[in-house]
Amino acid sequence: HGDGNYFCDDATLARLNDENLVAFRYCTPDGEVTAAANRNGARQSIAGILSSNLRVCGLMPHPEDLVDPLMGGTDGLPMFTSIVETVAA
Repeated sequence: HGDGNYFCDDATLARLNDENLVAFRYCTPDGEVTAAANRNGARQSIAGILSSNLRVCGLMPHPEDLVDPLMGGTDGLPMFTSIVETVAA
């Protein structure tokens, strides 16, 4: 999709939800999943999904593009910092 929104058929959506494979949803800074936060119209605000074995996470936002001021911002850095902290613990 040109805007990067997630779309799928009803059966896939049901499986993703039933198996807790939705990793991320577009939300407000307070964590509310709203239509306004879902800027690209992704189905059920899905921003990332997990593979069935939980080894692969595919996501549409590109936090790796925003980890340094030279790249235009640091909004993506907290995601990577939290992953490192979790693995280190």
